Amino acid sequence: MTTTSTVRAAGLLVLALGLAGCAQDAADAGSPSSPAAPLPPGLVLQVAHTGGFTSPEELATRLPLVSVYGDGRVLTQGAQIEIWPSPALPSVQVQQVDEAALRDLVDRAVQAGVTEDGDLGEPPVADAPTTRFTLTTGEGTTVREVYALAETPDDALTAEQAEARGRLRDLQDELTGLVAGPAEVYVPQTVAAVVQPHRGGDPELPQPDVAWPGPALPGTPLGAGITCVSATGQQAADVLAAAASANVQTPWVTPDGARWSIAFRPVLPHETGCADLGG
Repeated sequence: MTTTSTVRAAGLLVLALGLAGCAQDAADAGSPSSPAAPLPPGLVLQVAHTGGFTSPEELATRLPLVSVYGDGRVLTQGAQIEIWPSPALPSVQVQQVDEAALRDLVDRAVQAGVTEDGDLGEPPVADAPTTRFTLTTGEGTTVREVYALAETPDDALTAEQAEARGRLRDLQDELTGLVAGPAEVYVPQTVAAVVQPHRGGDPELPQPDVAWPGPALPGTPLGAGITCVSATGQQAADVLAAAASANVQTPWVTPDGARWSIAFRPVLPHETGCADLGG
């Protein structure tokens, strides 16, 4: 009896020590001394619309709904003043989140299904945009696209499809409605100009000509009837200053006397210029 009890006690001691070691390993894994893998410094999470029935100019200049970067910057579309002609420059706001909030947004994207590949349905809706979710971590980049996310009637989907779309829709709403402190105006280092010949505008609202201070026009073909140039450095600053008091019907005049209509698109931190536009 004594020998059997001794062996049994020894076995229990070994098991207890093993469990204690596992618990300690788990605690170490979650401790500050073993931090999670770092997120990439560039674009981490983005929600954007692509396609849909609209003009080539609007497709080229359309901004993502929200872009989140590894340094904590969150860029969103700002409110647009409801006047006509509307301002030439679109409003882009930037907020700052800390690392904990940034990782929480990444976790929310995973929970919402951005990394999943289940069936999202084929809604009978024409000419709607596709919502593109992009998530980049140390493990790579995942892109998930949902056609007609906002326009799809519930009776066009199965319960599983509706649930999956609902999670992605909630994520979009959460990201676009994020309030993380004071928002500032985003000042791009590069601004793209989408160009087409000026066709006279509204005769009841004539606009004064403005001298074009940027790169030579018309630039590189970008789509049906439109071209594009990118201004950087001092030229970008000059273009932004001139466009600040312009509107979407302003005629921009080059030294040869040509008059152009220009739609402006701030270039985001992970973009380079005209080549990144469209979608």
